[in-house]
Amino acid sequence: MSANTDNMVKVFERPRCLTDAQFSYCPGCHHGLVTQIIAHTIDELGIQERAIAVAPVGCSVTMYEWFRCDGIQAAHGRACAVATGIKRVNPDLIVFTYQGDGDLAAIGTAESIHAANRGENITVIFINNQIYGMTGGQMAPTTLIGQRATSCPDGRNAQLAGYPIRFAEMIAQLEAPVYVTRQALYDQKRIMAASRAIRKAFQCQVEGKGYSLVEILTNCPTNWRMSPVETNSHLMNEVVRVFPLGDIVDRG
Repeated sequence: MSANTDNMVKVFERPRCLTDAQFSYCPGCHHGLVTQIIAHTIDELGIQERAIAVAPVGCSVTMYEWFRCDGIQAAHGRACAVATGIKRVNPDLIVFTYQGDGDLAAIGTAESIHAANRGENITVIFINNQIYGMTGGQMAPTTLIGQRATSCPDGRNAQLAGYPIRFAEMIAQLEAPVYVTRQALYDQKRIMAASRAIRKAFQCQVEGKGYSLVEILTNCPTNWRMSPVETNSHLMNEVVRVFPLGDIVDRG
């Protein structure tokens, strides 16, 4: 017997702000989920015509192909500097960066910290997957102690490479940021919390309150050499011990 579709209700649809272009992310990667959350947020806030995406070098290098809003490519590590320039020239625009741990917390450390310290009215989405995803799985600033990478095949050694950088906590020590939070995506509860955090960060910019950073703990099935299910368990059981979840600064 055929199903009766007369009473069916659509509960989910593709965000209007997303194009039909296919993601280039690896299967099981959380990047696609974050991209979709951002698109939903832009739709909900009605800011598509004002939104500017800044994509640096990394897994999100072609991010501007996926959003139906203006976008620009920044040099590796310079996304916050580029976003600052755009926002200062046209303060009415809603400018956001989408950066990985290598881009934001390694080559772009100076630009990232000083944009936060100045309280630039931008939104920074920080993807922390604890590894260099696009360039071959090298150790990142956020790689866990003992975690293996192509540049530390025996695992990260604190005496040689230091400890994982808790970038959100570093930024939280500054006076200017209005919203700093760390979220994750390993289950539905955390996905909903991350969605609320991203919306709040964008809302802070819409209201002219200043700088916001949303750090999101994500996976990398390819370079972690785990299945997507295994990566979710690893995030929940191991990664959050080093990078605790929750709001760190909320002046918004």
